[in-house]
Amino acid sequence: MEMSDSTTAEAAAGTTSHTAQPTPELTLGSGAPAEEAPKTHAAPTMRGRIDRFGVAMGTGRRKTAVARVRIRRGTGKMTINNRPLEDYFRVERNRAVVQGPLEATEMVGHVDIWVRAQGGGTTGQVGAIVLGIARALQAMEPSLHVRLSEGGFLTRDGRMVERKKYGRKKARRSFQFSKR
Repeated sequence: MEMSDSTTAEAAAGTTSHTAQPTPELTLGSGAPAEEAPKTHAAPTMRGRIDRFGVAMGTGRRKTAVARVRIRRGTGKMTINNRPLEDYFRVERNRAVVQGPLEATEMVGHVDIWVRAQGGGTTGQVGAIVLGIARALQAMEPSLHVRLSEGGFLTRDGRMVERKKYGRKKARRSFQFSKR
């Protein structure tokens, strides 16, 4: 029996070809290693629109608050219920959250924003305004969709106040128990 040079060297070294090879990778399917699929984003759903004057509009909702937002190219002026942003939201955190979609898309100082906010409280109105601004920005420039969605600005927060149930003091709180 003739031996090749490689098997002769392995026999002299006391090893076999089975121990020199690493264990095979387990795969399902064709036996080929899995290939990474490129990340593709689905076609975005446009919730905003552009009117005949070129003004982008978007509606945002959060809890019971509704914000109707209009955006056009400009100097960066923001008006909420006919008041400047600094007068309407006194808390710095609320102002920063409202500016979030603009900072994520680098549109601060490039667009004028007009907002009509109704209902709810401060937190609800802030969330509604953020969603409305994001939808209007997406309508104005669809290429901003990826940055807005990665920042979570296009997601509607569906949490609402739970209704009160009969036989209970609030939605889940029972009346105080009296033993006697």
